[in-house]
Amino acid sequence: MAKDAIHDSIKNALLKDGWAITAEFLQIEYEELEIFADLVAERKPIVAEKNDKKIIVEVKTFAGRSFIRELQQALGQYDLYLEIITLAGLDYELYLAISSLVYEAFFLRKGTHEVVQRRQLKLLVVDVEREEVIQWIE
Repeated sequence: MAKDAIHDSIKNALLKDGWAITAEFLQIEYEELEIFADLVAERKPIVAEKNDKKIIVEVKTFAGRSFIRELQQALGQYDLYLEIITLAGLDYELYLAISSLVYEAFFLRKGTHEVVQRRQLKLLVVDVEREEVIQWIE
């Protein structure tokens, strides 16, 4: 399975942010459908009364020639992953991880921002050079 160029930086940022990586390239199946998630992470709560949080992270570099084409593919993949995770009965939240440079260059544009909001896309924005989580967008 090929890693996105920023895969390791996203992984390291999650570790720095207090997450435990429980799987890389996890295969999830439902009926004849299968997906391969890039990262699976869990964070144990500090307060015992809260539930543990589990996430699946799909890493996207957006390094191709056409941002629109890559966004189209990422949205389709996100939707399919979300459906399979739900149908398989898994208790995970799905996030699309992107670099802070891609976020600033493309995701802050009005049209892209509105699409992300309307689709309720969850984003994990990471400074890949410093390997730090910049923001969680839900």
